[in-house]
Amino acid sequence: MKKVVIILSLVPALFLSCTSHIEEEEALETQSASLQLLATKSVNTAKQASTSSFLIKFTTVPTEEEVLSLKGVQSLVKVFPSTPGNEALEQRFGMDRWYEVELEQGISPEQVALSAASLECVGTIEYNTLAQKPERLSDPVTVPDIPATKAGVNDYKQFNDPQFSNQWHYINIGDKAISKTVYTGGDISVKDVWSKITCGDNSVIVAVVDEGIKYSHPDLAANMWVNKEEIPGNGKDDDGNGYVDDIYGYNFVDNGDITWALSGDDGHGTHTSGTIAAVNNNGIGVVGVAGGSGKGDGVRIMSAQIFSGNNTASVAKVAQAFKYAADNGASLVSCSFGYPAGTFKSDGAYKSQGGAEYDAMQYFKAKKNNNAVDGGIIIFSAGNSALPYAGYPGALADVISVSALGPDYLPTYYTCYGPGCKIAAPGGEGGVVGQPVASGGYSIRACVLSTYPSELSNNGDEYAYMQGTSMACPHVTGVAALGICYALKLGKHYTVDEFNSMIVSSAKDIDKRINSFSTKDIVYNSGNVYKTLKMSEYYHQMGTGCIDAWSLMMKIEGVPCSLVAMGSTQWIDLSPYFGTSSTSLTYTGYEMSADAKAALGIEGEPELKNGRLYLKATKIGSAKIKINAVGGGSIIGGDNIIGGMAISREISIITRGHAATEGGWL
Repeated sequence: MKKVVIILSLVPALFLSCTSHIEEEEALETQSASLQLLATKSVNTAKQASTSSFLIKFTTVPTEEEVLSLKGVQSLVKVFPSTPGNEALEQRFGMDRWYEVELEQGISPEQVALSAASLECVGTIEYNTLAQKPERLSDPVTVPDIPATKAGVNDYKQFNDPQFSNQWHYINIGDKAISKTVYTGGDISVKDVWSKITCGDNSVIVAVVDEGIKYSHPDLAANMWVNKEEIPGNGKDDDGNGYVDDIYGYNFVDNGDITWALSGDDGHGTHTSGTIAAVNNNGIGVVGVAGGSGKGDGVRIMSAQIFSGNNTASVAKVAQAFKYAADNGASLVSCSFGYPAGTFKSDGAYKSQGGAEYDAMQYFKAKKNNNAVDGGIIIFSAGNSALPYAGYPGALADVISVSALGPDYLPTYYTCYGPGCKIAAPGGEGGVVGQPVASGGYSIRACVLSTYPSELSNNGDEYAYMQGTSMACPHVTGVAALGICYALKLGKHYTVDEFNSMIVSSAKDIDKRINSFSTKDIVYNSGNVYKTLKMSEYYHQMGTGCIDAWSLMMKIEGVPCSLVAMGSTQWIDLSPYFGTSSTSLTYTGYEMSADAKAALGIEGEPELKNGRLYLKATKIGSAKIKINAVGGGSIIGGDNIIGGMAISREISIITRGHAATEGGWL
């Protein structure tokens, strides 16, 4: 099913006299000038590109005469279908001026590109390169679901999903069965967000630009986005958006129905989607970060498929996927793909070659689809090639790129790090016999557990363990989605830059943990050393730290956070909350619920003295405490006495295994 509209079909008879031989002679006559123009206007090369088409961005919408001057062209196809009501935004980012040039048989893209470069109306020429799948680190290890009666220990009783206790990346209780070096609290700090703040909002849509999603998966179906304006299976574009039968999204590779179980598929899109929004509290399978509470309030997942079996989408199709997501209501895109790290070494280098993809991403960022953020949030995986820089487009300064941590709260052996990496999240680091695993004997449970297509499993399993920055990326996407859900609940509004800043600064320190290790050995299960990682290379190089869901919610709420270490009495300086005269204030007490005390494992009663709050927490958690004081005197004034004003400030307390400045080095 073809989803683009051919706007100009060139009459073949006009070119009957234009043989390949004549075209070659004409090209040779003006080769020097044409090559110079082509070098000026071309943004990439024909390497790994389609041999039957390329892209042109015109400076203005072309006339028929200008089109007819391109010899060897079969037709010109508009890359981006126009969406009614979005014309002004489309024109702002040149969506209306991008065309795919479809060539006559036997004509090479280079030939016609040389001719096109000489036209004044041609601004940019882009060869139609193919998207590249992220490097796969090991085969998925599938597992069956387990009966709900076997759900995990107390910390995992929040939802009744039986595999919840195997998702250490949400709540890491330091289970040595996962790894001898597992780190308690090495997770995304989302437990208290679920119980106290939000589990999701079904008005928020997340597009997953990846392999196709198994939309019928029992743990995803209820949280899939559904295009209610489209009638399934009738072969028509019922809603007029330029795409036929796009019920749960669209397959941009095959121009049709979403697929997930072809030869060459590995369940990648289904797995990343489960991390974002597997249905929570439904008595089966796993939990998703923004999967709701079991009451139909999970965020919605849209499949923007750019990998299908052994085939991949061209750059034109990837660009279409971003615009499709924007035009159909997505507030976030989760992208576990990108150019190999090192392909580009600067934003300028990528922008000069990003072409249609970059324009479409900017269009997505500018498209407002909710009342909390005035545009779209884009999140990419950093890359799995263990290089000291992130891959593009994620490395762009205005895009979030995610590096990966293992259950030991240390960088994984595969993660990219350094410039371009904005923040880290659990990506898993486990394996099976013959695969590299971390020192300390990681089990396969050290990988990330999520949803999986049963059709790809020999046993029909619906769940699998996988690892990679591809698995880290959807953790940040899910947390960001929860942030939008909470902002909507509170009626808050932000620009895209403001919201991106809050995400990236909502991190907990990992550098102290990294600095406590000189090396980290990666070994085979047999015990043979595979690789030794120098931890000093990762210090200050994993972005701002590990994504912290509670911290993001507090930024949205406007409540300041204080980080303390558990296990011993700690003090919090109250001057940031009450001013530099906090030491001379009279404090009248505090307010802290029993649930909040239990969340932190508070022993004894907190004390207020000398402008400090003293407390002892014995559990990793997050909670709020309200501090009451008198402003302007030692007593509060009233009808019968002159005195000061009652003042109070609410503080969010976050307890971790160690204390450091929020965000580490940001």
